Amino acid sequence: QVQLVESGGGLVQGGGSLRLSCAASRDRFSVNTMGWYRQAPGNQREFVATITIAGSTAYGDSVKGRFTISRDNAETTVYLQMDNLKPEDTAVYICIARTTTKNTVWGRGTQVTVSS
Repeated sequence: QVQLVESGGGLVQGGGSLRLSCAASRDRFSVNTMGWYRQAPGNQREFVATITIAGSTAYGDSVKGRFTISRDNAETTVYLQMDNLKPEDTAVYICIARTTTKNTVWGRGTQVTVSS
């Protein structure tokens, strides 16, 4: 079973930047698509971005033009560069991985807080 460990969250002022990382371990060679969702208190989980093993990307409308997803296939690690952060980006950011066996694995999340 793939395991995911996120890092890089924290507190930042509006307009600032943060970079999140998520590393897959255990059976990581079965990982295909990786990405990020986020969940703010009282809100439903929201799609942020995904990237396939071939490098194709997709972004949620609220982050297009501000966030960039990338990955290191050799290390099975996905990154989320977040620029021009806004208070409404405050949420727990959760890493996901989809495997070649059609399973979806979720990380535990990392808190991002953007102050105004």
